[in-house]
Amino acid sequence: MSTFRDAAMTSKAWPFEEARRVLKRYDKKDPEKGYVLFETGYGPSGLPHIGTFGEVGRTTMVRRAFEVISDIPTKLLCFSDDMDGMRKIPGNVPDPAALEPYMQRPLTAVPDPFGTHGSFGAHMNARLNNFLDTFGFEYEFASSTEYYQSGKMDEILLRSAVRYDDIMKIMLKSLREERRETYSIFLPISPATGRVLYVPMKEVTPDGMITFADEDGTDVTLPVTGGNVKLQWKPDFGARWAALDVDFEMYGKDHAANTPIYDGICRVLGGRAPEHFTYELFLDDQGHKISKTSGNGLTIDEWLTYAATETLSYFMYLKPKTAKRMHFDVIPKAVDEYHQQLRAYADQDEAARLNNPVFHIHGHNVPASDMVVPFSMLLNLASVSGAEDKETLWGFIQRYAPEASAATHPQLDQAAGFAVQYYNDFVKPKKVYRAPDEREEAALDDLVQRLRQWDGGLDAEGLQSEVFAVGKAHGFDPLRDWFTALYEILLGASQGPRFGGFIALYGVDETIALIEAALRGDLQQV
Repeated sequence: MSTFRDAAMTSKAWPFEEARRVLKRYDKKDPEKGYVLFETGYGPSGLPHIGTFGEVGRTTMVRRAFEVISDIPTKLLCFSDDMDGMRKIPGNVPDPAALEPYMQRPLTAVPDPFGTHGSFGAHMNARLNNFLDTFGFEYEFASSTEYYQSGKMDEILLRSAVRYDDIMKIMLKSLREERRETYSIFLPISPATGRVLYVPMKEVTPDGMITFADEDGTDVTLPVTGGNVKLQWKPDFGARWAALDVDFEMYGKDHAANTPIYDGICRVLGGRAPEHFTYELFLDDQGHKISKTSGNGLTIDEWLTYAATETLSYFMYLKPKTAKRMHFDVIPKAVDEYHQQLRAYADQDEAARLNNPVFHIHGHNVPASDMVVPFSMLLNLASVSGAEDKETLWGFIQRYAPEASAATHPQLDQAAGFAVQYYNDFVKPKKVYRAPDEREEAALDDLVQRLRQWDGGLDAEGLQSEVFAVGKAHGFDPLRDWFTALYEILLGASQGPRFGGFIALYGVDETIALIEAALRGDLQQV
């Protein structure tokens, strides 16, 4: 393990780079709280989504890397801001009109429209916990409401009252002039209506008492402790870091400009700002930022309809500081690359394993890949065979790899089902076959003749060489044009698999029949 740890201390994998920054915080002594705290935040006004998965998944990767290089215990705290006021009614709840009287109430004071929990906030928190448990994340859950009402935030709230002016100075610099006149870091809960109030303070005393005008215009004085107030979200960020002694938190690029505010408030309150990691946002296929509100881009359920969870983790691992388009077309590539890395891991030395994404997904329990056929090839097979179920694909797979079965190759079996689903939903509607030109027709006829004389069995490399030879013999330069022609004429797509491997999987006789159908023009009528 010591050599493994030594390799980890120089690994260029981004989780190790982040883990080393966290470790450096404690190069002189271990944390007084007895552990290193990783935190993620969650807004429970809506359902957990793909961004939630990414944030918890990536933070887990850094935590796992830290546990390789240090023996200091760790915790991951998933913090729900469920004391936030309900600013709008979600459109996907039963009887939304029934929630209108509860606008601006804390989410944990809004009735659960689904009727399963004590409040809307409790319902969403349960959904978050179920979501995280489904993916096997190790974490502790924290509720903002519970923290404020139980007194866990009292010390930091009292300190916020003592240092109110200093925190306000930080905040006011970031606000427009008209906003400054009414801004306060404290959001009192109206004793009359129970609503979260965005009102200026008439007085804040060092002993933690605030005075403000309630909604009916009467002056009210309350202590900042005991759940009577919550902090505005930016001060809450920094105050939570100080209160909990958070060591690491990551967030999206849209928070980057606020980092000095969060850090400054944390320090004013006597805390040490955590290490933070800003990741780039995901884009849809048009290059627009993925938004929960607009519903563009992929959802968790959509990804998991076509690929396994681990492939999503793989996609999340890749270049987190680079904006990436996240849409359905990226799934096949992610699946195949994930399995390529699984296969590579088995023969890698320690240093290479620590740089392999699958280590950061699985830790020391990296599984072997049983994908004897790439996902992209399964898609092409589904296309030419018109597969409506995975059993159709297994008929071809077992001829190509007789030792494989659904029982012995569960990853492949799952992928075959995903491939049929993906093909029918995305590939089939977009297939456009074209007729060959004169040179392509001659080359295809030549390939048919060579395949009729082929006696090399299902040797994918040998078949690939035959396909290459046909392209060269008919003057395709670059040869890429020949393969593009094969894909467009035979598969109805502009890209495709290594064609020798495709022939080996689909079958020599079947490929001959496919080419002859294309030469007759039958495929264009599909």
